[in-house]
Amino acid sequence: MTFDAIVLAGGGSTRFGGVDKAMLVLEGVSLLDRVLTATKNAGTTVVVGPQRSTVRPVEWTTEQPPSGGPVAGIAAGLAHGDAPIVVILSCDLPWLTDSDVTTLVQDLTGDGHGLRDTDGREQYLVAAYRREALAEALKSIGDPRDKSVRRFLSPLALTWTNPTRAGDDVDTWSDLDD
Repeated sequence: MTFDAIVLAGGGSTRFGGVDKAMLVLEGVSLLDRVLTATKNAGTTVVVGPQRSTVRPVEWTTEQPPSGGPVAGIAAGLAHGDAPIVVILSCDLPWLTDSDVTTLVQDLTGDGHGLRDTDGREQYLVAAYRREALAEALKSIGDPRDKSVRRFLSPLALTWTNPTRAGDDVDTWSDLDD
């Protein structure tokens, strides 16, 4: 099944002391490159954030105005590609694989299908969505700047996996030690 990928990589990384989290290296590979490797089968991959050197060619965009948060990033990324399914990922998913992304796309029912992290939390930024559903949700929310991801996606019919390490993101230095 054809899909596009939006990778959100424009945050301030405040819990990392301003270090560019996307470029943190784990076992010789940046967190961003790990996510880009996991999305290698996407028709179009767009990274929302400042341009960086990456493991493979991608499209780049930023939300307007900059620093508008993840919903604004999703809105900017949705302007790229045309596949009926869009996989939305944060850039800080070191354990995500291409197999996990394939499963998200193949198991999609309703409006979206996402991963739960090992603690059972639903990870809205590790999920496959129907492009039409995202577009409708964006229309409904109005200006996407500084909007809550949960509120933005709350009207959608979503399903979730069982808890998995692939859904664990990296928010603090200690998350890398797990």
